[in-house]
Amino acid sequence: MENRRLVLPEHLNHYGFLFGGHLLQWVDEIAWIAASHEHPGCRLVTVAMDEVIFRKSVHSGTVLRFDATKSRTGTTSVSYLVQVYAESLQTGTAELVFSTTVTQVRVDESGRKVAL
Repeated sequence: MENRRLVLPEHLNHYGFLFGGHLLQWVDEIAWIAASHEHPGCRLVTVAMDEVIFRKSVHSGTVLRFDATKSRTGTTSVSYLVQVYAESLQTGTAELVFSTTVTQVRVDESGRKVAL
């Protein structure tokens, strides 16, 4: 699954770079959408996000591309590798700025794990 976001001034920290919390929120949302799309009708929640390393600074006006690819399916959970690229609209190039694996687990109305 692929999606894009435009980084706006309200997404920046006090140093003028993308606030990491916004990026983590977007990554979590993309992983949830991908999992929900592939497992319709399932109540999915995030249980894990692997390594969090911000590789490059991101400025206002940057277009970010999010690529989510399923990496593992378990009995009650599914994991997606989410890679985030800063795209240059002038040159058409893209540079990896962040990646992590997000794991979603299916739960019932009481919050207990259930099989996918």
